[in-house]
Amino acid sequence: MDADSDVALDILITNVVCVFRTRCHLNLRKIALEGANVIYKRDVGKVLMKLRKPRITATIWSSGKIICTGATSEEEAKFGARRLARSLQKLGFQVIFTDFKVVNVLAVCNMPFEIRLPEFTKNNRPHASYEPELHPAVCYRIKSLRATLQIFSTGSITVTEMKPFLHHWNLGWPWDLC
Repeated sequence: MDADSDVALDILITNVVCVFRTRCHLNLRKIALEGANVIYKRDVGKVLMKLRKPRITATIWSSGKIICTGATSEEEAKFGARRLARSLQKLGFQVIFTDFKVVNVLAVCNMPFEIRLPEFTKNNRPHASYEPELHPAVCYRIKSLRATLQIFSTGSITVTEMKPFLHHWNLGWPWDLC
């Protein structure tokens, strides 16, 4: 592959995790008995509720804190969270949708070439760590963006913990990989 050739990389967001509060106490037993698509985890003290559109799973605690996972964009996460709050209102709770924030984003990318992990780690030592006995990927941390990249030798890259900087995808990565 030519070093000067530009290749467009597709970065696919696979999971957006968000939290919000309802500002009211939630009766988990009532949600489990009257709600749709719910699983009551009584021993842990939470209810899991699934929505089909958008496809998200919510973890609901009696304190009113709710964590939503499974969305593929920040807009979809907020829409799903608001739909969830509305379904709790329909069950009779005085829900007020507050303190919404995206806390984690997971994205994947495939490079069109393989990566030599020991050389990459040596060239990017302060940011990269590689322990092949523990994990098959290089852990590359970008502190300014609060992101962690898991870089595999196949060229597959997993980006996590982008809190909530979705618009900073044009990263200045040091790709002196070969």
